[in-house]
Amino acid sequence: MALVFDSLSWLLLISGGIFIVISTVGMLRFREFYTRLHAASIADTLGAMLIVAGLIMQAGFTLITVKLLLILFFVLFTTPTAAHALAKAAMHGNLRPGPDCKDERDQ
Repeated sequence: MALVFDSLSWLLLISGGIFIVISTVGMLRFREFYTRLHAASIADTLGAMLIVAGLIMQAGFTLITVKLLLILFFVLFTTPTAAHALAKAAMHGNLRPGPDCKDERDQ
């Protein structure tokens, strides 16, 4: 049974790391602010969830698990909120979505 938990936790840890690497590649590859923001917020949140789930399985059910769940709760609420705040600030700053991503004041 311990082999199953170890294998599943390592699968979660590796898949979380892969999602974070994909998010990083998306941030480097995309040219527009909004697509970069989307790549960063969605994949990083999922990657963090998978990594924390893998760490919880490695730690067992102890006080460390409670701390990891609090970290997960914090990440799940702050990452999307920060992404929304950045997008809203960009919209209020007249940064238009689109391939050229020019400011409306430049025209």
